Amino acid sequence: MKRFDDYPKSIKRALRYINQDANLIQLNQLEASLTKSIKKRKESLQKKEKAL
Repeated sequence: MKRFDDYPKSIKRALRYINQDANLIQLNQLEASLTKSIKKRKESLQKKEKAL
């Protein structure tokens, strides 16, 4: 697993925002968006892997 300092600046900022400033409604919205994006990316990578 990567160390926190090794992640891109945008990810570090997002994680700090989640930990420090986000309220419950924002956390729920972020969770849904992140889950959806991660799922789409995983599916895309799996399709690429199968094509090889």
